Amino acid sequence: MAQIKPFKAIYYDRAKISDLSQVLCPPYDVISTEEQIRYHNAHPNNFIRILLGQAKSSDDRYNNKYTRAKKTFEEWFKKGILAEDTKPCLYYYKQEYLVHGQKFNRIGFIGLMKLQDKEESKIFPHENTQSKAKEDRLRLWRNIKSNCSPIFVCFSDKEKKVENTFLQKVAPQEPFIDIVDGDQIRHTLWRLEDPILIEEIKESITGQQLFIADGHHRYEVALEYRRVKLRKKTRSNGQEPFNYIMTYFTNIDSRDLLILPIHRVIKKMRGKLDFLEQYFRIDKIRSKEDLLILLKKAGQNEHAFGLYTHDGIRLLRLKSKLLIDEHIKGGSKEFRRLDATILKTFVFDRLGIHSDDIIYSKDVHEACAMVDNRQVDACFIMNPVKIQQLKEVALNGERMPPKTTFFYPKVLSGLTVYKMDA
Repeated sequence: MAQIKPFKAIYYDRAKISDLSQVLCPPYDVISTEEQIRYHNAHPNNFIRILLGQAKSSDDRYNNKYTRAKKTFEEWFKKGILAEDTKPCLYYYKQEYLVHGQKFNRIGFIGLMKLQDKEESKIFPHENTQSKAKEDRLRLWRNIKSNCSPIFVCFSDKEKKVENTFLQKVAPQEPFIDIVDGDQIRHTLWRLEDPILIEEIKESITGQQLFIADGHHRYEVALEYRRVKLRKKTRSNGQEPFNYIMTYFTNIDSRDLLILPIHRVIKKMRGKLDFLEQYFRIDKIRSKEDLLILLKKAGQNEHAFGLYTHDGIRLLRLKSKLLIDEHIKGGSKEFRRLDATILKTFVFDRLGIHSDDIIYSKDVHEACAMVDNRQVDACFIMNPVKIQQLKEVALNGERMPPKTTFFYPKVLSGLTVYKMDA
């Protein structure tokens, strides 16, 4: 049964850091090498120094980016740069942002989620994880004994109980964090201390199916961290801090829950595309802007892709859904009907294109520019996954193909930190 509870967050003290936009950063897994350097240079107290430290050639088992993160974490506490709340709270979190000129306001809250054994779990992932990334996070958590960034989980709130509590009881109060980041996204955070309101929120979520949107690696690392701790204890009451993971919760039924597509940039085409006519209706398109409009329209009822090459722009629409069951044998009906599955089966597998041949990009303009500049051969432009597809695949116990979903915007790291050891 899904359980949540408030906690005493660790956060930046505004008396020490006046401009929090200089010290917060995105989750570790979306930070490029160039961005890592930029965040390190942005401010001596940027959270990147804990979250994703820089490796050095002289690193050894005693002095490395994980031990340096621990030292930095402890020093910032001693200096008062980081402080801990005096009361357990839930932290309401609002993000305001524009996409294609349209304004969105995503409302959620940060709290703790009880970790569950697989047999009884109502927490559903949808992505595969990589062992290297999990080893990296586990080493960090073992050193700092804290959860740096919340995972991102969706729950159902069709009656908008959580949102109405925010609008009526929380939003009129002064937020304790209010910043605009480099992508012009406004991040605002409020404390909710009222135990009665907290209990109402807990009751509205308890027992629900919860879907992990982001943070699959961190969730599995938390499970492993918990297993290690339990092996060392002769008795557990299930309430120790390591039994919980810091989590951002938001409404899966909200129009402001936005999933962006992740496009496939092909470094080098391994063959001719003549076979496409066998499976797809192919239309030549005049411009990238026209393609995006037509692709979105086609995606409402069809499986469609944009193909951007040196030879022109095309819209590919699968001729018949009957082709899916004829050619794709593995997985559930929902998995077989994912655009990423269809593209892989009908195009990439026939061309011999593997993951190493693909660059994944959420920025369609950046992807097309790579083709224009002759850096790559082609780009397949995708429609976003529908939230219903994510739910169905996750409930089937399946994992989507790599880089299928991109929930936007990301939850900032450094807003709140959770101590996983008492």
